[in-house]
Amino acid sequence: MKTTVLIAAAVTVALAAGCTGNEYGKPVKQTDIARIELMPQIPSPYKMLDWRQKALDFDAYVFNEDTRVEGNPMIWYDDSRRNIDQETFGLYTAVNDSRQGPKHNGGEFHESLNSLAALIGGTLVGIDKTDQNGRNYVKMVQNYFNSDNGWNIVMNNTCPDVALLGGGYGRDWWYDVFPNVLYYALCDLYPDVDGAEEIQRTVAEQFAKADEVLAGNYDYSYFDYSKMQGMVNNIPLQQDAAGGHAWVLYAAYQKFGDPKYLDHAKSALEALLSQDESRFYEILLPMSAIVAARMNAEQGTDYDVKKIIDWTFEGCQNPDGRYGWGVIAERWGDYDVYGLQGSILDGGGFAFFMNSVKLTWPLVPMVKYEPQYARAIGKWMLNLANACRFFYPTEMDDEHQWLPEMKNLTDGNIAYEGLRKQDDYGKKELAGVSPVALGDGPKWTSSNPPESMFSVYSTSPVGILGAMVKTTDVEAILSLDCNVTDFYAARPYPVHMYYNPYDEAKTVTYEVSGEGPVDLFDIISKKYMARNVAGSARIELPADCAAVITELPAGTQIVASAGRLVDKSDNNKIISYR
Repeated sequence: MKTTVLIAAAVTVALAAGCTGNEYGKPVKQTDIARIELMPQIPSPYKMLDWRQKALDFDAYVFNEDTRVEGNPMIWYDDSRRNIDQETFGLYTAVNDSRQGPKHNGGEFHESLNSLAALIGGTLVGIDKTDQNGRNYVKMVQNYFNSDNGWNIVMNNTCPDVALLGGGYGRDWWYDVFPNVLYYALCDLYPDVDGAEEIQRTVAEQFAKADEVLAGNYDYSYFDYSKMQGMVNNIPLQQDAAGGHAWVLYAAYQKFGDPKYLDHAKSALEALLSQDESRFYEILLPMSAIVAARMNAEQGTDYDVKKIIDWTFEGCQNPDGRYGWGVIAERWGDYDVYGLQGSILDGGGFAFFMNSVKLTWPLVPMVKYEPQYARAIGKWMLNLANACRFFYPTEMDDEHQWLPEMKNLTDGNIAYEGLRKQDDYGKKELAGVSPVALGDGPKWTSSNPPESMFSVYSTSPVGILGAMVKTTDVEAILSLDCNVTDFYAARPYPVHMYYNPYDEAKTVTYEVSGEGPVDLFDIISKKYMARNVAGSARIELPADCAAVITELPAGTQIVASAGRLVDKSDNNKIISYR
């Protein structure tokens, strides 16, 4: 039998009023983020996809060796045995990308940013990637650890000179750093895969050495990890690479316990925060938000998390950087696209699916450590999770996409890469249309088939949304799992964030994660939402407020200790860092 508990209205009134303290401390005053305040309480048109099902369908489609699109598979196997003497696999970056596939350049050109994200996303929704189709895909991606070229880090390709394979990339720092973030996350999900720990240790050593050489100056386009030398080329300087260094090094500290990694994580983070302005591009800057939040909570530091969040949402305003990269805060035509990440200037705005999904990775778990941002992040997540559906050809009306005649080509499993405010490429059918779902641009398809508008690379991290976002029995109130992307953290209890966007209190059903019975404790109000419940509980959320609810074993004794709330009955496990 499911136990149902209705929270007393008096508690709700007290929460809404920001009441005085109680035996567990004062409620956490919420901090607004200016760009999020521009976003609607409830976006329109509103429809929340079953993101978990989208992720499961994507995985089943892409990792099915029998899938064919215009005669070509989605996955193939690469036996070039670069870096490690084993077979690996490739996924198309875009559907039928003419640079790739089993018959193109020996099948060697494929991207770890794609493969690693697909493995993480699939794992987060419950798929064992060490035993799928009779293959250990987690072991197979170790070929991206580039030892043959002496860089000794995980890179985006198994072959360091992608130009030889027709990839056309120059060295670009985020392409070199973020694969290591992804690989570390994957190893937290699968800590016992043979050979992984050695790779992780080597990467940590390389990043620590690099940070020591850089000595607080990250003003480079990329870093040569073989020569241990910062480099400048035609790509804008990428100071936010320091955020990627900080994330990996703090994860390495948690895994290996070596204080050297903690010191260099702090050094990299301080180099990033010493910048005068945002140099945001892609994902590395916001990765530092969770690092800064965790260090403040766990190490007693006082890093400016709000600066990182503001820099991320407001974007880079310097033409010498990735000018205009930030978070969209507009309605395009009849569509609210608030919350998506990409360029806020290119053609009036150009949002990207991959970037939008990955931005949730650091910011949702951050609220466990800095709960003053829960209302802002909850509001943003409602807008983002709603708008992300517009990238899917089967979720966007024909008039607002580049290839409506091909919208069913991948059975709705592969999304467009981008969403533009307007078409700047001269397709007469799209004149005056806003927004437009499309790929990397029609210039891309001058050397690629039209179906390459659909981006496997962009869709591969959808499992992050699939594991994180769940609907409730009240429309537009989501349950957000704050643990799923909090890698290398203790995570002793289930933690879920709820945001009520309405101008009145709402009662929702909370689904208990385990068998129960449990007590539901909100670390924002510092109050119990329910006690001794199993199955589900009815909880009441004040208007325009968030709750970060921790599931505690029923009867848990909460006590204050060193400025924290801890579980006295279970070795002082931390419930709230405030």
